[in-house]
Amino acid sequence: MDRLQIIRSFIGKTFTASPSPFMQWLAPTVIAAEEGKLTFQYTIRKEWLNPIGNLHGGVMAAIMDDIIGATVFTLTEQNFYTTINNVIDYFAPAKEGDAIIAETLVIKKGKQFVNVQCETWNADRSRMLARGTSNLFLTGVAAQTYKSPTT
Repeated sequence: MDRLQIIRSFIGKTFTASPSPFMQWLAPTVIAAEEGKLTFQYTIRKEWLNPIGNLHGGVMAAIMDDIIGATVFTLTEQNFYTTINNVIDYFAPAKEGDAIIAETLVIKKGKQFVNVQCETWNADRSRMLARGTSNLFLTGVAAQTYKSPTT
């Protein structure tokens, strides 16, 4: 089963097949998956909050960086890509217990670089929380594969 098929097998479920311990800690639910495009849902937990009770901007950046990495992984390259920059604009807060949607799209893929966009929304998509772009660089490190849900 290829990477995209494995991600799709988790639609409506928490994605537990990632080789990333960090993604497993974030515990996203897969909403949709296409090559170069993912939609995940996250539930804001208490440990993700800043002192005033909003989702910490660093956690939002981490969510965006992590789903962007997974999006590049759907391209089935033989080696990992690494993030070389993240540019994020924050528009609205999220609170503990809120469900948020993160949606990515590969904007441009070259021989060594990939540019990916990520938007995060509240659950009903009536309010954009943040929007960002990231550039990733192809490394010489062989990519691990997702674990099949049947193994």
